[in-house]
Amino acid sequence: MRRKTFAHMNCSIARALEQIGEWWTFLILREAFMGTRRFDQFRVNLGIARNILAARLKKLVARGILERTPVPDHARRVEYRMTDKGRSLFPVLMALREWGDRWVVGPHRIPVIVVDRLNSEPIEVRVTTRDGRAIGWLETKMIPGPGAQAALKTRLTRSRKPAPSHTRDAAAARSADAAAQGAGRA
Repeated sequence: MRRKTFAHMNCSIARALEQIGEWWTFLILREAFMGTRRFDQFRVNLGIARNILAARLKKLVARGILERTPVPDHARRVEYRMTDKGRSLFPVLMALREWGDRWVVGPHRIPVIVVDRLNSEPIEVRVTTRDGRAIGWLETKMIPGPGAQAALKTRLTRSRKPAPSHTRDAAAARSADAAAQGAGRA
């Protein structure tokens, strides 16, 4: 069965999924961030069939996420390297990794800890305002952007009132986040 396409949707999330939403794509990107560059290294590290890997790499190159570069002194060999577009997916993968650590594998079964090269402190992905203040989803609202169509403008201009438990829910979410982060470092 052919999967549905999201290319026609006026939604940044749907359109991004059109480019990177396949399972193998995220694992290939994980490998690229870990330094994997050659086809056979991807294949061995992922345990992926050659034809599937070739197709996914071809798509990632066509979409400008990876680029093929010749290996010096090896006329027929190429490496796959991240482009700026590909490197900008780093926070996306790190957020997915953090979510998996917390909600899927649990703090005592985390397979990889990503740390700052300078001080070896674990990194965290946070949503912040432009002035650097951490912010949760209950503290946000969505407004129409320059590409919003009429129906979306109508939906987003209706005032969304926070639930009566907004303050309590936000505090509980921050407390749970802090506890999970503390458990992950122990």
